[in-house]
Amino acid sequence: MSGKKGRLFVIATPIGNLDDMTERAVKVLENVDVIAAEDTRHSKTLLQHFGIKTPMIPLHEHNEKRQVPRLIRQMEEGQSIGLISDAGTPLISDPGYRLVQAAHESGILPIPVPGPSAVAAMLSVAGLPVDHFIFEGFLPARSAARRARLQTLVTETRSLVFYESSHRIMGSLNDMCEMFGQDRQCSVGRELTKKYESLYRGSLQSVLDVLTADEQQQRGEFVVVIQGAEVQDDEAIIEAQHVMDVLCEELPMSQAAALAAKISGVRKKLLYEYGLSRQE
Repeated sequence: MSGKKGRLFVIATPIGNLDDMTERAVKVLENVDVIAAEDTRHSKTLLQHFGIKTPMIPLHEHNEKRQVPRLIRQMEEGQSIGLISDAGTPLISDPGYRLVQAAHESGILPIPVPGPSAVAAMLSVAGLPVDHFIFEGFLPARSAARRARLQTLVTETRSLVFYESSHRIMGSLNDMCEMFGQDRQCSVGRELTKKYESLYRGSLQSVLDVLTADEQQQRGEFVVVIQGAEVQDDEAIIEAQHVMDVLCEELPMSQAAALAAKISGVRKKLLYEYGLSRQE
């Protein structure tokens, strides 16, 4: 066994346009001993395009637990591994976490080879406040679970970033309209950096209407950015609570919260929760 351990390179690859491949990424992929790829069939096209002949092994969610010990042993014996996903930066809603974690635990420091990322690409063109944001990745497939997750984010003031697929984009946008309100501002990127790249910006309802009108626009891979909830002023909240106190004497809780929200501009959910705490 070699006394010097190998290295683990975490390498970003293009999300669509192959011209986005960095020179460094090509050199690293050419010089590592093995490439761990999410889908070797998919990555074969990328490697052939750049004339890279390094052998590949598959590393995905179904075999990661089994493959990781083998890869760690190879690095402990002095070999270097290049980790890539199907597109973009590994581990961002892609496999690889177990390998990177195991590398740390084995004293092998992972080396990032930065490059394309669908999240960063979309944030740069969203036209929304992105100095603070939350990346949520893919939402649950079922509407009930999706809505439950969205409900926890309704009052989040940072911008929200989601990935979505072609067969769920309409359902997700409908649920977002329902949970966040039709007027919440958003920006949706479709097929970023690819031939049919599209960008839609406006209210959730207006973007949903555009996609509903043209089924072709519902195809591909999507990144959705939703503006965070408006930050409520403390004084406005206190005044709204006083209004809520008066209305609750004459109206049911839900109706009082809706009317107080309309009068004050403070979120109905916040006032309803205040009403509940007042009852208790």
